Amino acid sequence: MIRLYDTQSHAKRDFHPVEEGKIRMYVCGPTVYNYIHIGNARTFISFDVIRRYLMWRGFDVTFVQNVTDVDDKIIKKANEEGRSAAEVAAEYTEAFIADMHAAGVLDPDIRPRATEEIDAMIDLVGRLVDAGHAYEVEGDVYFGVRSFPAYGALSNRNVDDLEGGHRELRADGQGLEGRKRDELDFAVWKAAKPGEPSWDSPWGKGRPGWHIECSAMSRTYLGLPLDIHGGGSDLVFPHHENEIAQSEAAYGETFCNYWMHGGMLQINQEKMSKSLGNFLLLRDVLKTTDARVLRMLMLQTHYRSPLDFSDERLDEAASSLERVENFIDRMDWLVKHPVEGEGIGTQAFSVPLQALREGFVAAMDDDFNTAGALGALFSCINDVNAALGTASLGQGDIEAASDARDAVVELFGVFGIDVPGRATDAQDAYPAEVVALAREIASFEGDDAQAAVEALLETRAQARASKMWAVADAVRDGMGALGFVIEDTPQGAKVTYEGNR
Repeated sequence: MIRLYDTQSHAKRDFHPVEEGKIRMYVCGPTVYNYIHIGNARTFISFDVIRRYLMWRGFDVTFVQNVTDVDDKIIKKANEEGRSAAEVAAEYTEAFIADMHAAGVLDPDIRPRATEEIDAMIDLVGRLVDAGHAYEVEGDVYFGVRSFPAYGALSNRNVDDLEGGHRELRADGQGLEGRKRDELDFAVWKAAKPGEPSWDSPWGKGRPGWHIECSAMSRTYLGLPLDIHGGGSDLVFPHHENEIAQSEAAYGETFCNYWMHGGMLQINQEKMSKSLGNFLLLRDVLKTTDARVLRMLMLQTHYRSPLDFSDERLDEAASSLERVENFIDRMDWLVKHPVEGEGIGTQAFSVPLQALREGFVAAMDDDFNTAGALGALFSCINDVNAALGTASLGQGDIEAASDARDAVVELFGVFGIDVPGRATDAQDAYPAEVVALAREIASFEGDDAQAAVEALLETRAQARASKMWAVADAVRDGMGALGFVIEDTPQGAKVTYEGNR
């Protein structure tokens, strides 16, 4: 049974979707006025992993993530750059999608853009006005917070203790005074200002408020109630609190059954901010960091907990990934080169494999505890490596060893981390330079890189047997210059790639 922490209940709850076997999941997407930073990326990667796991567990997941392409921040950016809001939004929408692909994040099943869903937003605002939960003032429409008695339940706040001004009514922050019935009320529709994008509505030309957008789009594509609504913890109040209020006030039913929120990201134990000079864009980080390493770092901390991002932690994550790749390489080699007679025995693989599957599922079922699941994976790797020692596989071990190897690859795949091994036996692993080396040392006459390496290894073996150490060393040193290491094993010489070509 999957249990997840529900922000609204402030507790872990057994997960029961509205429709058995199917999950309707909505995660707030970007407001596209700039490139996303590494903190944004943490939220999107966290929910990508959660989605992948739910799919792996057999659920039919419909995943919707919006793009907010009309907003005060977009308009401000456009005015600063002398462009239209649509041009700014288009540029950064494309950039966001590219950044997500680079980070290994799956595309949503549906990616609605706010500007294409205006009719649904106008309908929702109209319902609120008709029900007495919203009111119009000179083309602006406000939601009356005190008309919804449950307001504050998600964020655990008392209405009487709140301050107003959730988000400024207008881009310039002017025009608030004396317009609202209560300082807590927030705009669901904004009257048009000169030069701003606008649409016709019953209240005159205008555009939607930020909060109303997600309410309309999530209902349009998923229906109510949603099974899971996610986002960063910074969205709990006021954004998600307002979504609940306006949606439930308009439709008279539960908006979402489970609310999930990811923790914030720090840089070297400090809050990320432009003023501190530690504001990191995702695309800049990925210029020097393998996306798999970034995901590995993020998996090491529970999605709800604060995450510290640093060069030291990136190095640790890179080392962890290398351990996995080395394990896969080793298993691939052993499976391809079994010895005659009895090997180590299948229990060396079957026992750690059973513990892995049980530990992985137990950890992930417990509110998606990725750190615990990683622990199960590395325990399996350590146990198999320890059992193997310097032993070899017999023919009877191959299936069990392959199962353990494939399980590690499969479960890292659930995390969006591809660890196929480095395929050091494959022909395309060898550069063309090995052909020239083999012609020089081994009198090789062909053009095939794989055959060239085999000729070099044969020449080295003969040279060692004849105590012609200079020739053997020439093969070793020549391969080493190309980044390859030759290791002597009971099955013969093993070539691995360790350097950068």
